[in-house]
Parts: sequence; C-alpha cells; structure tokens
Amino acid sequence: MVSLDLLANNLANAGTNGYKSDREYYGLYASEDSQNSVDGGQGTTLPVVEKQWTDFSAGMMQPTGNPLDVALAGKGFFVVKGPSGPLYTRNGSLRILPSGEIGTSEGYPMRTPGGGTIQVVPGKAITISTDGVVTQEGQRIGQLETVDFKTTDSLHKVGSTSFDNSGTNVQPVPAPNVEVLQGKIEGSNVPVADAAMRLVGVMRQFEMLQKAIGVSSEMDTKSIQEVARVA
Repeated sequence: MVSLDLLANNLANAGTNGYKSDREYYGLYASEDSQNSVDGGQGTTLPVVEKQWTDFSAGMMQPTGNPLDVALAGKGFFVVKGPSGPLYTRNGSLRILPSGEIGTSEGYPMRTPGGGTIQVVPGKAITISTDGVVTQEGQRIGQLETVDFKTTDSLHKVGSTSFDNSGTNVQPVPAPNVEVLQGKIEGSNVPVADAAMRLVGVMRQFEMLQKAIGVSSEMDTKSIQEVARVA
C-alpha cells in the first residue's frame, strides 16, 4: 500500500515543474510469531518499506521563452521565504506577487543571499543572468540565492516541490558551479513509463497477497468447523 501511494503520487506529479520523485527503501521483517515452533525450522521474513527517500536527480530542461521561468544547471536549490523559515526548491516557475516581489507559483517570495527579497517594477522587462543577478532597464535589483547541501538526507518535502531542512548539523552553503538559465524550466524527474510499469507490478502483487489472505482465512474457518464436529 505504501508503494502504491508513492507510485500514484509520482504519476500524478509527472507534469509538475521541479518535482522530485519518491522511492521506497525495503528491508526484511521477521516477527517472533513467524518463527517455526513445530519442527524448529527457519521462520518467515517479509519485505517491508522501512522508509521512503527522494530522488534528487535533475529533470529535463524545457525551453519556454518566458523571462520569469528559470532553471538550475547543476546541483543546488533556489531559496524561498516560507511561512516558517527558508524553503528550498528546483521549481523555477516564477511570477510577480501582489506585493511586487518575485515569487514562486505557491506565493513564496524568492530570497536573496542577504535574506531579502527582490522588488520589481511591474510592466518593465526583467533580465536574469547566469549568476542569478536580476536587472530591470540595466539596473541591478537583486540576486536569486542558490545553495547546496553536503547531504540531502535532512531535506523533507513541503508541498509538491519545496523542501525544508530539518538537520541542524547540515547547513546550506552557496552552490558552486551552478548556472541560472532564464527562459527555461526544469520538468519532473519521474520516468513515466517505468513508474507505470512498476505500478502495474505492485498492483498485481497486492492482488495476489489479498487472495492469499482470503485463502488463509477460509482455511482457518474450515479448520474450526471440522474440529467442532469431532465428538
């Protein structure tokens, strides 16, 4: 059921810009009840999903021609001002917020390296260079902050495309060797065909397990009925 939920959510977000797919990490589970107490044989182990992890590989770059669409070439994240602190995202589908700030489609303002925001003049052309510097009519008005992490284990999803850093020992650092590409957007990294095939396979396994449970329940019921007939 966990696998089905993850795969279904991945397929639902296959068209979401900057979405990173979720995967399962399997382990083997053996309870005391599964030990063979009849002939001393080895007990049964069952595969379980111990945890889920996020695949941070890059999605396909798609040219849009929209000056408010930006993508990151290389490892790193854009930093946005979330409701309770900084959030990190690869979704560069930007827009002008009612406050006049550049922000995400979720309404979070983009952050600058100093922790501020970028205020623009509506109706004037916006240019974003490869280092994230934003200019209007030749005047610099801010810079998009890009950061990276030594490990992404402490990043947890907030919504579909944003991440929160829960690790106090893992702090973001300025992203090296990363370029901001204006007029492009990074698509989802969900391999649709592979995810669909895995979804079908997991559904078949799920149906087989359901049938096995049904057969086991019928055998238990029949055993009880037969034992009850013994004089």
